[in-house]
Amino acid sequence: MSVVKINVLTVPAEQRETLEKRFAARAHAVESSDGFEWFELLRPVEGTDDYLVYTRWRDEESFQAWMEGPMKAAHQGGNAESGDRPKPAASGSTLWSFEVVQQAAPKSS
Repeated sequence: MSVVKINVLTVPAEQRETLEKRFAARAHAVESSDGFEWFELLRPVEGTDDYLVYTRWRDEESFQAWMEGPMKAAHQGGNAESGDRPKPAASGSTLWSFEVVQQAAPKSS
């Protein structure tokens, strides 16, 4: 069964727009990765400053390959000549890992 990775990003209110724009700019970066199944960026509605970045993968190995390849390269951005990197929009990050043990989809009519 698939594995789910949820990156919990603590994002101060003044950085929300920055975070969302950065994800939009990389919108299709993960979609062609081997083993990738799903992505969602979840904005908090009330009671928390935590965004959830939900990804689902065929297996742990696919996730790790993406982490060590495309994701690592994307987060090393900035201007290589000047050494400038954009300041992180999140003030904290925690990665949750899950295995899918049951799932359901809407019934076809």
